[in-house]
Amino acid sequence: MEATVVIVGAGSAGLATAACLTTHSIPYVLLERDDCIGSLWRKRSYDRVKLHITKQYCQLPHAPHPPETPTFMPKKHFIEYLEGYADRFGIRPLLKREVESAWFLVVASGENDAAVVPEMEGLEGFNGDVVHSSRYRSGSDYKGKSVLVVGSGNSGMEIAYDLSCSGAVPSIVVRSPANIVSKEIWALGNFLLGFLPISLVDDVVLFLCYLKYGNTSKYGIARPTKGPFHLLANSYPILDCGTFDKIKSGEIQVLPSIARIEGNKVRFANGKTHHFDAIIFATGYRSAVKKWLKGADFLIGDDGMAKQKWPNHWKGVNGLYCAGLGRRGIYGGGVDAINIANDINSILHPQGTNDTLYNNLHA
Repeated sequence: MEATVVIVGAGSAGLATAACLTTHSIPYVLLERDDCIGSLWRKRSYDRVKLHITKQYCQLPHAPHPPETPTFMPKKHFIEYLEGYADRFGIRPLLKREVESAWFLVVASGENDAAVVPEMEGLEGFNGDVVHSSRYRSGSDYKGKSVLVVGSGNSGMEIAYDLSCSGAVPSIVVRSPANIVSKEIWALGNFLLGFLPISLVDDVVLFLCYLKYGNTSKYGIARPTKGPFHLLANSYPILDCGTFDKIKSGEIQVLPSIARIEGNKVRFANGKTHHFDAIIFATGYRSAVKKWLKGADFLIGDDGMAKQKWPNHWKGVNGLYCAGLGRRGIYGGGVDAINIANDINSILHPQGTNDTLYNNLHA
């Protein structure tokens, strides 16, 4: 059967798009440049990682998690979920493939495509190991070593914790204010959003966090002036996995911005210098869509993300769509998939029916 739709990327958004097209009996071909589905989780995430979003926001269309699923899913559990999802909908991607032409094209290559390593004075002369978090697997590889983690988001904080638990001596660079929230308090906040306005939920969450953590700025982590739910569209809070207790005990050192690197010594903005055996950059990823997708300036911005505002960001012109590039995580990619499949179905079958799942929900 000739494919009507080409989907690029077999991550969660690509799989969701394939499943939604299947519900409309629309033929597609799913292309993946790697040799497996969910390559971000299989090949570029560390062993300890758990999803930092509660399970109801980490499920794909037509496949809710069962009640026994952990609220914050471990890496292995989520990979098994993606595999089961592909089997359920008969999704068989073509691996190690590239795009040449298509009537409809869905860009689902993901927000976390290319690793980001910032330029730093003297980095090229550092004599120890330098890796991006996409290549980090376990702290056991660094036992007994002094390790600097650059990047204080959830990945950086969890890697620092993993290093400490494995016998390494970690430090972490914290440049910007951040809300530290326990997973239990965060889950409660998500529940309260169903009943209370965001401002009040933030007040409750911040009060509970103060009771649990006290004044975090004493340990080098200033809190933003706004609460975590108010800031959610632009930044995600740090869901504490035990890192803060190790910061308080001195097992993990918090350091300011890096000024420059001099051999194996790193000089910081406060003028102090420390020796390190390794540097791990937990500095995130960026979309690489613009490297291969041409003529899509209406749909995709210079940063490789959806250019139009949510919730109308997923549709371009001339049969071009994007899924999972709206900065709304796994859940947002699922919503995109449903909208895209409905739109293509309405073009192909003007009198047909549309999938209404998620239509009244928002991420």
